[in-house]
Amino acid sequence: MSANPRDTAALRRLAGELGERPREVFRHLVDAFLTSGEPVGSRTLSQRLPVSLSPASIRNVMADLESLGLLYAPHTSAGRVPTERGLRLFVDGLLEIGDLSPDERIAIEARVAGTGRGLEDVLTQATTMLSGLSRCAGLVMAARQDGGTLKHIEFVAAAPGKTLVVIVTEEGQVENRLIDTPVGLPASALSEASNYLNARLRGRTLDAARREIVEELETARVELDGLTAKIVAEGLATLAEPQGANPSAEEKVLIVRGASHLLDSVEAQTDLERVRTLFDDIERKNDLIRLLELAKDGEGVRIFIGSENRLFSLSGSSTVAAPYTDAKGKVVGVIGVIGPTRLNYARIIPMVDYTAKVVGRLLA
Repeated sequence: MSANPRDTAALRRLAGELGERPREVFRHLVDAFLTSGEPVGSRTLSQRLPVSLSPASIRNVMADLESLGLLYAPHTSAGRVPTERGLRLFVDGLLEIGDLSPDERIAIEARVAGTGRGLEDVLTQATTMLSGLSRCAGLVMAARQDGGTLKHIEFVAAAPGKTLVVIVTEEGQVENRLIDTPVGLPASALSEASNYLNARLRGRTLDAARREIVEELETARVELDGLTAKIVAEGLATLAEPQGANPSAEEKVLIVRGASHLLDSVEAQTDLERVRTLFDDIERKNDLIRLLELAKDGEGVRIFIGSENRLFSLSGSSTVAAPYTDAKGKVVGVIGVIGPTRLNYARIIPMVDYTAKVVGRLLA
């Protein structure tokens, strides 16, 4: 689906208006380009087409397709490559999407499910697996799991006037927060604060237990001295706050794996510059999250090609992404791949779609 529904509708109309001959020439040209990455000439097409057409006839059809804005010549050679508009028409109207084999489905399920109970482990493995199969960068966006079940909490003296709060969840996630505490604080106060919170938080979420603990502190129903109670209150307040200067960015977790695969197809200096620009795009976490939010709002697989999205207007890249759901059927994240516009869409689209479904089943 395009980032611009009007353009998508116009391209679908154009696909329907193309005659059989130009449609076949265009489809085979794009197929050849996605396979080789090289401009495709009339001689190559004459060998691929199921019908017999002379190179001169093919050149005439290619000229017509170029006038429609679907093809262009990257240099003085006779070969043509699809424009971004042409790729969109191909993906939306002419692409024959393949299906995963039973062995491929089993392999995806085994690699994603065999990583243990932790959500982050599942998402990281799924992203790494997608990257390896697609030879692109795999990526996943998920909501930060602030409500994880707590296993252990501890206050550790870090420096004069500073104490480290160490939180470990049942899922194996570890988070550290630094809080201000009085200089010369005795170790017994930190130990007592740790024991107090562990007795009330273990096996529960912080959100579920916070109100009860705050009420106890406010009504003095606990046998804590004033200093220890202050440490507990400070720790609770810090745990309730999002980390970082930009809370909106902290609400999402972005995992990117296999970015080095983007260098595999670099064959010229222009390609290298494009990949460097793409690396810069990926580093802009907030922009990439906003792109994935668009995929999260749609149904099924979403495809963003080149300048359809501002983030990739310079790097000429494509993203294939699909949302996944939790046990209640609510969309909670997006998983996919990012790479050059010359992706093997027919193979990658069902791969991303099935991986998102597997992740959703595991969450359920």
